[in-house]
Amino acid sequence: MSYSASDSLPRSLPAVTLDDVRGAQKMLSGVARVTTMAHSHHLSQLLGTPVHLKCENVQRTGSFKLRGAYVRIAGLLPEERAAGVVAASAGNHAQGVALASSLLGVRSTVFMPVGAPLPKVAATRDYGAEVRLHGQVVDETLAAAQEYAERTGAVFIHPFDHPDIIAGQGTLGLEILEQCPEVRTVVVGIGGGGLAAGVAVAVKGLRPDVKVIGVQAAGAAAYPPSLAAGHPVSIAAPATMADGIKVGRPGDVPFTLVRDLVDEVRTVSEDALSSALLLCLERAKLVVEPAGASSVAALLSEPETFEGPVVALLSGGNVDPLLMQRVLTHGMAAAGRYLSLRLRLTDRPGALATLLGVLSVADANVLDVGHVRTDPRLGLTEVEVDLHLETKGPAHCAEVGAALREAGYTVID
Repeated sequence: MSYSASDSLPRSLPAVTLDDVRGAQKMLSGVARVTTMAHSHHLSQLLGTPVHLKCENVQRTGSFKLRGAYVRIAGLLPEERAAGVVAASAGNHAQGVALASSLLGVRSTVFMPVGAPLPKVAATRDYGAEVRLHGQVVDETLAAAQEYAERTGAVFIHPFDHPDIIAGQGTLGLEILEQCPEVRTVVVGIGGGGLAAGVAVAVKGLRPDVKVIGVQAAGAAAYPPSLAAGHPVSIAAPATMADGIKVGRPGDVPFTLVRDLVDEVRTVSEDALSSALLLCLERAKLVVEPAGASSVAALLSEPETFEGPVVALLSGGNVDPLLMQRVLTHGMAAAGRYLSLRLRLTDRPGALATLLGVLSVADANVLDVGHVRTDPRLGLTEVEVDLHLETKGPAHCAEVGAALREAGYTVID
């Protein structure tokens, strides 16, 4: 699904300019890596045009967040630096603020939800921040960080709603144009909007002909209703596996820039996010978090709608191992690579071996087998078998089903 801002919306001057982004690029020289641009043969074939992946997942701290955090903190006055900084984040922004503060010699305190993934908590501490766990959801964590800022005088570092943050993230747009000058479309994930706004400022400032397309998870898509209303609006209970873009309300500063400069905002499903993460891992050999793979999810969802060459921005790679396991399983299922079946057999010696022989001939890999013998629905000589199979795709799933039917089995579920 997609949404384009109406031409009738009132226009305003950008709060961030191309010169701001260029200044941020100079400031980040020697601090942030100029991350690689990788050609994707698979996606290029799918879209029928060259597709390149901007690999910000291999940035220091594992995401683009270092860029904006460093520019924001570097711009503080001496007395503000002396007071220290505070942030609230479940992961990427926390690590960006922690490392930026350490590099600049500024004391940092980062509030994280009680249930934040342990690897992200440990990494934030390792980068030099004092971590305080507070709240079950990010909104509670954010409120605690803001209260701390008011009480102590520490400067609150917002994850996306500040011109310096946007200018720092916009340096990615400059790198994209430098590394792929022939680009026609840039695709970037959107949460609060800081990254998309910054990239759009840079790209449109130098190449107004290049399209910038933003991508949101369908379950956390605050930008479509906000663009329709002409101002930021909140959505209730955003829900998505892509926690890096799970934001309930656009930022005031990035909203204006996204409205004026981003050509289109699309939404993608959880299945598409899972499939995109799996594709990045298998085909590109890149570990990418769900939010970071949102741009690829958009390409997979509507491959015929992008003018190429295309650059898809992989914004981060900080994925919790447990989430990675679940998402990969979901992605394989969405791609038709898992098949779950329940069928009924006569409970006699050799019945299961015969069934497994049929599956072997069909070249299906059996991952798990479950037996149910005590259900009141079953006859005295019946048993239900739950099978979880690894297959080669939707066509192979159909072949496995046909082989079972030809062998006389009836699939119940």
